Amino acid sequence: MRRKMSGVREPHIEESLINLTPLIDVVFVVLIMFILVAPLLDIDRIALAEGPQKAEKINLREKPQIKLSVDSQDRIHLNGTLVSAKDLKRTLIRLHEAHPDETPKLFQDKKAHFGVYQTVKNAVEASGFAELDVVLSAQ
Repeated sequence: MRRKMSGVREPHIEESLINLTPLIDVVFVVLIMFILVAPLLDIDRIALAEGPQKAEKINLREKPQIKLSVDSQDRIHLNGTLVSAKDLKRTLIRLHEAHPDETPKLFQDKKAHFGVYQTVKNAVEASGFAELDVVLSAQ
């Protein structure tokens, strides 16, 4: 007959079990979504507009009242007129007073520097416009 030892117990090992099934299910669903959506994305076809001379060829739904364009030499044009970065904010403030509901459209040449875009964007925001549309051309 076996005797039970009193006072001596087997050490109780606690295993923390984590159920990975929901995580794996979510990962597979996301992977399937990427596989299905990836062929629909054609990012290589999107390019910046070619500057002020070619921006006229882009058909917009409505004719923009405020059209900004930056050419490859980093010159800023407002409605076809060359404007300096210093005068841009003042001019945009007057245009915002005349057309408060209008959203300015920016045609940025892909060879222009990003700093010019940032200057234009800051001037548009400082003049009171809530949005700036950057017009892209599809090739």
